Amino acid sequence: MSESIRTRRGFADGEYGQIHYRIAAPNAPVKPPLICLHMSPKSGRSYDDVLPWLATERVVIAPDYPGHGESDKPPAEPEVTIADFARSVWHCVDALCKGPVHMLGCHTGSMVAVEAARQRSDDVMSIVSISAPLFTHQELEPLTAFFEPIPIDEEGRRFDIMWQRILEHRGPGMTLEMAADSFAENLRAGDDYEWGHRAAFAHVPEYRRDLADIEQPVFVMNPADDCYAASKRADAVLKNGRRTDYPDWGHGFLNAYPEQAAREILNFLEQCERND
Repeated sequence: MSESIRTRRGFADGEYGQIHYRIAAPNAPVKPPLICLHMSPKSGRSYDDVLPWLATERVVIAPDYPGHGESDKPPAEPEVTIADFARSVWHCVDALCKGPVHMLGCHTGSMVAVEAARQRSDDVMSIVSISAPLFTHQELEPLTAFFEPIPIDEEGRRFDIMWQRILEHRGPGMTLEMAADSFAENLRAGDDYEWGHRAAFAHVPEYRRDLADIEQPVFVMNPADDCYAASKRADAVLKNGRRTDYPDWGHGFLNAYPEQAAREILNFLEQCERND
């Protein structure tokens, strides 16, 4: 990683107002851009530590979806969808770089990446998917109930449960400071903090269909997190892709092991570029 690579932040105009983004780039990019898409209810901050490692030869952008991070909120009704998130990503991409681009998505971001490719197939070269949330119908009902918004009260029950869930799911190398940063991102959307999960769960049938149809190369990185079993189902779905399990990594691995994670991602992107 070059010490000259620094992450900057800015805003682009979108359908629902301003879209906040992080961007890192070398002085003279020579390879196609990479767009990094976050899980719910987080933001592009999830990629803070890995962005400079990814940006040694290319522009790398991590936008916040509407209602996440520092991006403006969409209207409360109708509820925001994965398709809305994908359109907001394209607004940001079009304002900042020229395609085609690679997409890197994590959990909800994996869905957004596939939907973005469905919307504009010619503008996407490949997809790196950190987990593939291929939940069954039977799994979705308890998941939807689990991620129902918790009413705010004077005892702070919402915040206690949030914190305990982060600690329960944190992976190897994820420090308490990293957990606190993750917790802070949960709070930005206020009472609407679960709309990203609702959008994702509602989108599972479309995601399964579109993942099976996609022509671009797909690399499923499968860390040992709460999508570990679901992600293994990608083998039966992918037309042009592969899955690699990372049992020693879990939630937070992009922050805990940014150099190693970037190496895995860039190896795949460069292979796609050589074969293009």
